[in-house]
Amino acid sequence: MSDVPEMPWRDDRPKVVITDFDFGDIDVERNILEAVGAEVVGLQSKQEDDLFDAARDCAAMINQYARIGRATISQMQKCEVIARYGVGVDIVDVDAASERGILVTNVQDYCTEEVADHAIALWLALARKLSDYDRATHNGIWRWQSGQPVYRIRGRTMGVVSLGKIGQAIARRARAFGVSIIAYDPFLPEAFARQNNVELVTKDELLKRSDYVLMQAPMTPQTRHFLSDAEFAEMKPGAILVNTGRGPTVDNAALYRALTEGRLAAAGLDDPEEEPAKRASWDPADNPLFSLPNVLVTPHAAYYSEESITAARTIAATQVAKVLTKQKPDFPVNSSALSLSA
Repeated sequence: MSDVPEMPWRDDRPKVVITDFDFGDIDVERNILEAVGAEVVGLQSKQEDDLFDAARDCAAMINQYARIGRATISQMQKCEVIARYGVGVDIVDVDAASERGILVTNVQDYCTEEVADHAIALWLALARKLSDYDRATHNGIWRWQSGQPVYRIRGRTMGVVSLGKIGQAIARRARAFGVSIIAYDPFLPEAFARQNNVELVTKDELLKRSDYVLMQAPMTPQTRHFLSDAEFAEMKPGAILVNTGRGPTVDNAALYRALTEGRLAAAGLDDPEEEPAKRASWDPADNPLFSLPNVLVTPHAAYYSEESITAARTIAATQVAKVLTKQKPDFPVNSSALSLSA
């Protein structure tokens, strides 16, 4: 994927700091960035103040889970670009970066198929009570009633929150199971939704009509706790929730209440609200949702396949390489803000 020209070796190499990573090594990044004359430094930082020393003389930062906030950005004296290993940039203070003339990039279109597949897998597992049956059979119980009640999927209604590329891919897959698709997305033209055989509705209408709610919302100040007590009270009794978007878009304490009080039947989460990978220490006892048998939680793995993680690493490093060699990156986040401040 890299189309950046190689640069001659030199002593004053720009330093690229990788704040944290959990894929074992940074060989992919080194191969791309050392080819343009950069020095690559890999850290495993979980707290922002761990980045201050490295920030002072870095030419670029790449982050996976570590937050690069205003405090870190204020330390930067040479930084040209901050690159995210993913689509969401909620853990980068983009405004602070823009104020200091630092470009922010992300990685797009690398895991649409994986996340859509994962969302459908969670939905079907919950709707067909696979966890209940699995636990029962492993305990020597061979009865179809161990998952009772299970309801037919065909003819029911799925509500998709945020109908971007991933939401559209979820809708295409779900339609094969005979569900009607409705969606809430205030940024999507109604004509586009109609072309994709999706009915656009208000948030309230989606909650009231949906047997299954699949969340794919990005993390913004407006979407934090997009679903909380008031929303769960509006949902159909026995509805199933699947969230393969950002964890904090669902109020986990409110979700626990809805599940334990019987308002919702089950939930599948690819990421709890606290995002354990972003914390220095974590215990499932911190979140009571982990104690419930009708909750499936995966470790923010919806994006993952061997192909997608290689693509994310390659694309993120290539964005940095392009900026350091005075080329235009493929996925700038704040280029318009930088143009206005220039």
